[in-house]
Amino acid sequence: MPNEDRLRDALRPLAVPPGDYMVPRPASMKEMRTPEFSEKMKKGPVMVLTVIPNGPPSMTKSLVLWFVYSAVVGLFVAYVAGRALPAGAPYLRVFQLVGATAFIAYAAALWQMSIWYHRAWGTTIRSTVDGLAYALLTAGTFGWLWPR
Repeated sequence: MPNEDRLRDALRPLAVPPGDYMVPRPASMKEMRTPEFSEKMKKGPVMVLTVIPNGPPSMTKSLVLWFVYSAVVGLFVAYVAGRALPAGAPYLRVFQLVGATAFIAYAAALWQMSIWYHRAWGTTIRSTVDGLAYALLTAGTFGWLWPR
């Protein structure tokens, strides 16, 4: 970000609490249609901003949350596969269904961030590739462990 230090120095005295913000943000749909709000949008900057707590991030907390998320994805994938496939289904069929379901959970849900919040498509594509890797790993694991 250009002038990052100046931006941080300008925001620090405002003590913005952690959270997600849209700037400018109208108080109502009626305000959104006013010339004043339109002028704010034209004048800018227009931002979607996430403020996180000060200090170094906790990798432990993030890894625990990622593990819980992966377990929840695994449970939903297991439910879909268990309802759609019989015991003894061929490895490739399990791999296909589980892989597609896991890909939707790990990757496709991220696309809306670029559509609605203007996140860089490059970031979304890289996250999609990560999601594909996790989906393939999930598919391979389910195919390997599927009841015979």
